[in-house]
Amino acid sequence: MATHIVLVENYKDWNPHYSDALVVTAKDYVAHQEYLKIKDIKIVNLCRSYRYLSLGYYCSLLAEARRHKVIPSVKTINDLSSKSIYSLNVEDLDVSVQKSLKKRTKHLAETATSFDYMIYFGQCEENDLQELARQLFDMFRCPILKVEFRFQGKWNIFAIKPSYVHNLIQGQEAIFFQAFNDYLTKRWQTPKVKNKEKYDLAILYNPTEQLPPSNQRSLQKFIKIGKKLDVNVDLIEKKDYSKLAEYDALFIRETTRINHHTFRFAKKAENEGMVVIDDPDSIVKCTNKVYLFEILSANKVPVPKTILLQKKDINRIIKALELKFSYPIVLKIPDSSFSRGVIKADNLDELKEITSRLFEESDLILAQEFLYTPFDWRIGILNRVPIYACQYFMSKKHWQIIQHGPDGRFTGGDFKTFHVEDVPQDVIYIAVKAANLIGNGLYGVDLKKTDKGVLVMEINDNPTIDVGVEDGCLGDKLYRIIIEEFIRRLSMKNGEKHEK
Repeated sequence: MATHIVLVENYKDWNPHYSDALVVTAKDYVAHQEYLKIKDIKIVNLCRSYRYLSLGYYCSLLAEARRHKVIPSVKTINDLSSKSIYSLNVEDLDVSVQKSLKKRTKHLAETATSFDYMIYFGQCEENDLQELARQLFDMFRCPILKVEFRFQGKWNIFAIKPSYVHNLIQGQEAIFFQAFNDYLTKRWQTPKVKNKEKYDLAILYNPTEQLPPSNQRSLQKFIKIGKKLDVNVDLIEKKDYSKLAEYDALFIRETTRINHHTFRFAKKAENEGMVVIDDPDSIVKCTNKVYLFEILSANKVPVPKTILLQKKDINRIIKALELKFSYPIVLKIPDSSFSRGVIKADNLDELKEITSRLFEESDLILAQEFLYTPFDWRIGILNRVPIYACQYFMSKKHWQIIQHGPDGRFTGGDFKTFHVEDVPQDVIYIAVKAANLIGNGLYGVDLKKTDKGVLVMEINDNPTIDVGVEDGCLGDKLYRIIIEEFIRRLSMKNGEKHEK
């Protein structure tokens, strides 16, 4: 059995003359779940794009869900997509940049104000830039990196971007494959995150958000309880990005997305060594339903019957769906939230129209069997322990908890809150099992109890916590539990003993 798999979108992108690695098309890797069974495999993702929601992005996402080691990781892809994120790390390289370019500074500055060079698995053509190439690859483990320098009194790194094997020009291919073969013999490592010590908690929120994870009353509860526990709690907004490092912990109470400032805040907090909930890894995993379906299926957590659909011939997709499902069929865009981007097709015409529309946004969508229940369970879990439980009822005369109108307005269903010990044990067991696959953060696991048993519908990385709803049984104790978890993590990070 091969220890490495190379993923390409087109076999023409790979030159077998240079390497005999096992090459698989990205579409096959995504489509065939037998790859779930393969253990201890390393994936080199050489797709033609790592753009968010592209096939290349999904390959890295699914590789992580399948517990395969992959380069580039989703973390690296997201870092490289945001200059504001990678510049945090690049600033630390200034000494190395000046040292590496010392010999060529005068000549280059006289002839050009910018230049770029390529890094292949940490190697480059220029000997004097080799150490810098290794350092950059340690930060951004991507098969091919294009680094752009600009001269402004001195040479600075202006941009770091992924490049792709199908774009290699004559002379670059041999260098790439030599670096590729060298890399396969090395141990794959993950860069460490630096630590720092502070003791203030920032809560990121958006005062204009229509459906925030916590409303104003609950945010004030966090501030009040924090004060009682000797934790200074400040509310911060998007505009306060530059102030984030003044705090020792970050609690995100704004709906998270990958291509969004919430993810940038989480990444910066992680890079600063802060305690952060939601952590970036949880955001990546929970905001994409393709990843959730894969990791839940791989670990035998019960989910509704689901098919991953790839962007190709719509008519073939329709025929396959009609063989697998009966109407209605639920179609989902991978990064939907609060019932948005989740659409029900009641007939063939609707199925064709919805499928075509969703494929304009994403290379993959999900089709799922329709399972109506009058309510969904939501189990709130923090650090692998269930802390609250709610039933969310469907919106009146609607099949979802939240009904979004064409004018942007929305209506929600009723709710009922339970003590965790009063919830059916099979619901709690499956919720905890599902959340543990993501991490040790704060999660809301949505489940349906059906004739087929308990099924996991979704895992939310920043579940709703509102006064009078999720705290209906615990009251202030719920906010205390969450603040104390931040204190516990900070105490552990700083080597202190924490007493409740």
